[in-house]
Amino acid sequence: MDNFSSNSSFIIRLQGFDFPPQGAFIAFVFATLSYLIIVFCNLVLLITITMNKSLHQPMYLLLFNLPINDLIGSTALLPQLIKEILMDSRYIHVSNCITQAFFIHIYAVGSVLSLTVMSYDRYIAICSPLRYNTIMTNGHAIRMIMIVWLVDLFIIGLLFALLLRLPRCRSLIIQPYCDNPSLLTLVCADTTINNIYGLFITASMQVFGLGMILYTYLQILVACFRSKRSDTKSKALQTCATHLTVFLILEGLGLFTIISYRIKELSPHLRRMIGVSTMIFPPTLNPIIYGLRTKEIRQKIMLLFRQRVVPS
Repeated sequence: MDNFSSNSSFIIRLQGFDFPPQGAFIAFVFATLSYLIIVFCNLVLLITITMNKSLHQPMYLLLFNLPINDLIGSTALLPQLIKEILMDSRYIHVSNCITQAFFIHIYAVGSVLSLTVMSYDRYIAICSPLRYNTIMTNGHAIRMIMIVWLVDLFIIGLLFALLLRLPRCRSLIIQPYCDNPSLLTLVCADTTINNIYGLFITASMQVFGLGMILYTYLQILVACFRSKRSDTKSKALQTCATHLTVFLILEGLGLFTIISYRIKELSPHLRRMIGVSTMIFPPTLNPIIYGLRTKEIRQKIMLLFRQRVVPS
């Protein structure tokens, strides 16, 4: 038995989807197109916000953080998954497996925290519009982004520090990718501390993220119904619907993935599909929803493409 950190050449076998040859080709095309769409859409959003000084405002600075996080999550999963399908190889070095798992968890926690601070920004903008420019300055938005990443790195860093101290004596992961619960199945030692800390992270993210978002949106809805301006109501409700759609998709897929590890009777194929979907659909939908449904960004994207396609 070796610790996870003691032998980086150790090979782990991943249990994939077991596609037939024709199904493997379809899966390869789907995974490749998904990754290309994710990279393209998120980079367009990042470039649009970067190149337009009119978008250098707190709302868009917080939004800028979301595609960065989505690119981290999708890049942690999809290139390795595409390689597995293309080469029909199910093996991965333990160091690469731990790295993949680390960034997948960074993505998961970062998504919840990013959407939470974005909901706070919309809450201030709609419920206290006269104080918004005083409270939500660019400096304050940047500090919030830094706190999100520091908290994310600390929480996940400690999670993997607890994992790396443990001895491992198995080499089969029943997933097509690596994550903390899967790596714990390789351990031949007491994992009580790891399990408690993992549950603590999950509960904390749910209580803080879900609680904050529900509170802010409830306050936004109350402010909408009190407002006499129909355009204010429409814009606020659109904001709520957009953010809630993104958050509920992420929450639904994420919670199902976490719970699925504790349901032994659940089909392993369903568990794998939902786990992979968590890192495909939110990163695909986020830039589309925010880019197309946010008028200012939509206009800037259209202007950007017109300048590139039909240069003056």
